[in-house]
Amino acid sequence: MGGLAWWRRPSTVPLALLVTALFIIIAGGTIRINDAGESCPDWPQCFGTWGFDISEEQQGAYWEEHPDEIDSRGADHRYTTFEIFSEWFHRLLVGIIAIPVLLNAIMARKMIDTYGKSVYISTLFSGILLIIQALVGALTVYMDNIDWSVALHLSLASIFTSSFLFQHFAMRRIENPDSGLFAIHSKFVSSSVKRVDAMAGAVFTLLILGAWVSTTAGGQYNQGCSVGFPNGWPKCNGSFLPSLDGPGILVQMIHRFGAVLVGLILVSGSARLRADAREYEVTPSFGRITDMAAGLWILNVLVGGSYIVLADMDDFPEWISLLHLLFGVFCFLVAVSASFILRLNATKNMHTEEE
Repeated sequence: MGGLAWWRRPSTVPLALLVTALFIIIAGGTIRINDAGESCPDWPQCFGTWGFDISEEQQGAYWEEHPDEIDSRGADHRYTTFEIFSEWFHRLLVGIIAIPVLLNAIMARKMIDTYGKSVYISTLFSGILLIIQALVGALTVYMDNIDWSVALHLSLASIFTSSFLFQHFAMRRIENPDSGLFAIHSKFVSSSVKRVDAMAGAVFTLLILGAWVSTTAGGQYNQGCSVGFPNGWPKCNGSFLPSLDGPGILVQMIHRFGAVLVGLILVSGSARLRADAREYEVTPSFGRITDMAAGLWILNVLVGGSYIVLADMDDFPEWISLLHLLFGVFCFLVAVSASFILRLNATKNMHTEEE
């Protein structure tokens, strides 16, 4: 199968699902930056309908009939059509992806003799995660987008997206077994797998901390750290070690120090992996993956800093916040790709030794 055009390979299917899952994350980020997370008070419907064009009069009538579902903004608040549409479209994408996720599992089941049980199990895992994600989405609506539910929602979305990466690499190992990525020296694998897992885990933790910041007082311009350069970033309220008395400051500082720690783990880990790779003559492609993760972290630090520096503009570009989220997700996906590749090599080496 290695000679087939890329769009004809079965391993392209999980990549297409990965792209769709990323669009769902983008839609979710759009909801957050527009503060539209409560624009559909019920689930799976929206203001008791299946549409998104809900007039202010209809919203008021709904609140009168369902006073127990009035959100944190109060019964007098009215959402715009765009805000309601963003939440409605996010839910629609989740419903749409359910069909190809099911077909993906059916395909893997039919091709189990070719690709093995691990690929089939990964497709089942994706399906289960999608169901859990939908339930957590309902919980997020019920809890009025409380910070921990939003962080949980993003963490599950990231794991869901990464499951398609694992499936893709597992299938490519079968389609192109001569690839250098799947012929890595066993000693390099055994000595590096924990380090790479730590890199991926560190990025994932930072991603969740970012979601926590964005949904608490620490993510508000008038709370937490001040804005502008340099007192807002890289400093916080004019100091690198500010007082933690104000609302949201502790959350922001945990996130910032966490970013520094993750950077040290990524940069030092990537440098060590490159040195070991030369010793064991590992394909340079693997080193490029971990270098890319470190590079994305550096880029995202700058994007996150610009978000705070530019926040005092009269016409603040909210899309920077969405870009910060996407770079964080991309960094995690790249880092976890390295982890998947090493683990697939470990499995291959174990089978080779048994034979």
